Amino acid sequence: MRPRTAAPEVLMLTPTYGVTQVDWENRLDMPRLRAERLARLTAELERSSLGAVLTFDFHNIRYMTGTHIGTWAMDKMIRFALLPQGGAPVLWDFGSAARHHQLYAPWLDEGHPDREAEHYGARAGISTLRGAISPSAGRAEDVAAKVYEVLAEHGLTGQPLGVDIIEPPVMFALQAMGIDVVDGQQVFLEARRIKTVDEVGLLTQAASMVDSAYESLYEFLRPGVRENECVGLVSKVLYDLGSEHVEGVNAISGERCSPHPHVFSDRLIRPGDPAFFDILHSFMGYRTCYYRTFAVGSASPGMADAYKICREYMDRAIELVKPGATTADIVSVWPTAQEFGFPDEEAAFALQYGHGVGLSIWERPIFSRLTSLDAPEVLEEGMVFALETYWPAADGWGAARIEEEVVVTADGAQVITKFPAEELLVAGRRYFTTGGALPTLRDSQSHLNTRAAAVEA
Repeated sequence: MRPRTAAPEVLMLTPTYGVTQVDWENRLDMPRLRAERLARLTAELERSSLGAVLTFDFHNIRYMTGTHIGTWAMDKMIRFALLPQGGAPVLWDFGSAARHHQLYAPWLDEGHPDREAEHYGARAGISTLRGAISPSAGRAEDVAAKVYEVLAEHGLTGQPLGVDIIEPPVMFALQAMGIDVVDGQQVFLEARRIKTVDEVGLLTQAASMVDSAYESLYEFLRPGVRENECVGLVSKVLYDLGSEHVEGVNAISGERCSPHPHVFSDRLIRPGDPAFFDILHSFMGYRTCYYRTFAVGSASPGMADAYKICREYMDRAIELVKPGATTADIVSVWPTAQEFGFPDEEAAFALQYGHGVGLSIWERPIFSRLTSLDAPEVLEEGMVFALETYWPAADGWGAARIEEEVVVTADGAQVITKFPAEELLVAGRRYFTTGGALPTLRDSQSHLNTRAAAVEA
């Protein structure tokens, strides 16, 4: 006998760990995560023509500073952070959150060893509460003064200031102080385009939690439950597993599948319904965007065909994913809007689609026939993105929807969304008749099945 050759020991690119830290193996490294994110952002800033970047966006603040104060404040624009050329981040945060950072986020102040202020990197500051504080209180001017002070200390008041999102009164106040306010979103988006090893790990952990949610949902789905009940079930599973934020669960069933409304309802799920779901949540800030489609009890022939077509478009796209390929290469294998019932690509936007996934669910690169053919982006190793396909059923009311999250590796794509999707899954009770098991491929209207059987006879 020939001796067996041991398989090479290869650590999977996207291993799944527990959600806790242990002393007996290396898992995700949070100090490394913070350092590498800031290094990427600093490098992009240095390559730009900006003197500094100012962020009011919670995800960009987290990427820059490694801080978080809860999802309740995500739309408030109450906190802000500045990264100057040649310097380290300065964060102004909401009330006592600043004191918390001074105690528990020492890296903010450690980045400024030459500054006399005890807490140079972590400070209290408050914006206008999106205008809720009266303009006469001068909060916009106070924000501008705080930013100007740090810019002046770095000799950058004459340089352009890149901003991601901003309230008009704050922008006007900065301009009144002579600051040239310009678009800074591109610096952040470029920095976040390639994921670090710890970011890939967090994205994988987030996806694994959705795997579990789909397992519970598959067991729960049956005629008589409502879409909103499915949303509640998924949310509970995710929060029990340690989700930081369930951003949304698109629960779409029956005739609501076509056209896709992008919002759940209280519709009662019925026998033979198609039902697709998109689960969006975050683990330690890192998001998922993860569709799966089910047939409840049975699927019509038209629905089964729609799923096959939807899967074929997905597989064609994944096969093309590799470093050096472009977003135009990917979208070129997807159907035109007119092929599935829409007048143009803008009207069909986000049905055949792809987008980067990270601290936000829509990052770079973007895949769409609306934009990618004319402005393609090159795929690079370390990108993580979601690809989404959609196909309406021939019956005119059902539709299939599939989404896979992939990591670009040196050898191609590695899929991190693992709940089975190669074929259409049938959920719910299996029915039995005097003639045996009721077929899972059947029309939801019984008389059409008996008519078809009579014709065949």
